[in-house]
Amino acid sequence: MRPRSLAEVVGQTHLLKPGSLLPRLVAQNRFGSLLFYGPPGCGKTSIAEAIARETQSRFVRVNAVMSNVAELREILAAARRRPEAATILFIDELHRFNKSQQDLLLPDVEEGNVRLIGATTHNPGFYVNPPLLSRSHLFRLEPLATTEVAAVLKNALVDLDRGLGARRVTADDTLLASLAVLCDGDLRRALNALEVLVLGLAEGAPITPAELAVFARERRIRYDADEDEHHDTISAFIKSCRGSDPDAAMYWLAKMLAGGEDPRFIARRLVILASEDVGLADPQALPLTVAAHHACDFIGLPEAELTLAHATLYIATAPKSNSANLALGEAHRALKESPVQTIPSALRSKSGQANQRIGQGKGYDYSHDFPENITGQNYLETPLTLYTPKTAGWEAKIAERLARWRELRKHLRANPARAATD
Repeated sequence: MRPRSLAEVVGQTHLLKPGSLLPRLVAQNRFGSLLFYGPPGCGKTSIAEAIARETQSRFVRVNAVMSNVAELREILAAARRRPEAATILFIDELHRFNKSQQDLLLPDVEEGNVRLIGATTHNPGFYVNPPLLSRSHLFRLEPLATTEVAAVLKNALVDLDRGLGARRVTADDTLLASLAVLCDGDLRRALNALEVLVLGLAEGAPITPAELAVFARERRIRYDADEDEHHDTISAFIKSCRGSDPDAAMYWLAKMLAGGEDPRFIARRLVILASEDVGLADPQALPLTVAAHHACDFIGLPEAELTLAHATLYIATAPKSNSANLALGEAHRALKESPVQTIPSALRSKSGQANQRIGQGKGYDYSHDFPENITGQNYLETPLTLYTPKTAGWEAKIAERLARWRELRKHLRANPARAATD
C-alpha cells in the first residue's frame, strides 16, 4: 500500500500541500540532502521512495542498524562511478550511525555524488553530526490522524492489486476507526494489524468487535525510555502541573505509567516541582512529594501509581510560587557580578581561643533577646534584596511578616539603645 507518488502520500499536509517547499524542490529536482524526523509509521520511507520515483533517481536503501563502513564505502564509490544515475542514498534509522560513519558521508554529500535522505525517530539535534545537519533540509513529520489511518485501512480492504481485496473481508467504518485509534498514528502498525485480522478470518467474513477486542488487549503505548517520547511526555507532565491543570497532569502521568516509565523518576520530578514551582506558597508540597518518592521505593508498582496520582494532584492544585528559584538565581548573580562580601565580624564563629582573642563574634545581637526575634543588626556588609515573596497561598502571610519586620528593623536601628528592652 505504499504511495507511488507524493500526491498519494496520506497526511503530512504541512509539508506536502501544493506550493510547499518540499513538493517544489522535488518538482524542480533541485533538492540536496533531506532529513525526515518523526515517529514510526508516519511516512518517512514512503516519501523518500516517492521522491526517487518522481525524479527518476537511482534509489539505494540502507538500514543503519545493519550497515557498516565497508558497505558505505562501496555504495559511495558506485555513486561516483555513475553520476548520471543521480543516486539517492536513503538511510533508515540514521541516528544509529556513529560519528565516523556519518563523517564518511560528508565528502560525497558535499560534492553532490549522492543525495542523502535520512530518516530518524530521534531528534537530529542530538543524534546527527552538526556538519551533516547543516548540509541538509530538516523536515519534521507528525503522527497520522485517526481519520487518515482509517481511510487507508478502508482502501486496503478493497484494493485487489496492493491490498487485501482478494480476501473479500469486510469491516464497518466504526471498527476501522477504532483500529486506527489503537495504532496511535502509526500507519505501518495499523496495516500490519489489519492484515493479521484479515488472514485470521475466512474469505468473505466480516471483522467483528470480538476480533478487534483480542488485538486491543495487546495494545502498547508508544513510549521509548530515554528517547524523545520520554523527554516530551515528562515535559508535558511538568508543564501541566506548573500550569495547575490536574486533568492534563493525570493524563500524562497515566501515559508514562502505561509506557513503562520508572515511577521513581516521576516521583523525583514531583519533588523538584514542589520546590521549583510550588515553593513557599504551600510548604507542605515538599514533604508530601518526598514521602511519595519514599513510598514508590518500598511499595512498588502497581500500588505506587496511587501514590503518584496523589502527589500529582496535590502539586497541580497547589498555589504556585517560584520565589525560591528566583531568589537563588539572584544570589548566584550577585556572587558572579560583584566582589564576594566579607563575613561581618559579629557573625563569625567565636569557637576556639584564637577566634576569641581576635574578637570574632563580638557585638553579635542574640535574636531571642529581642521582640519577635528581630534585631537591627545587618547580616551582610552591603545589604541586598534577593527574595521577593509572591502573594499566592501561604507566601502571602510571609510577605506580610517580612513587611512588618522591615519596619521593626528601621525602628530598632533608629533607637539602638532601646532595642533590647522595647
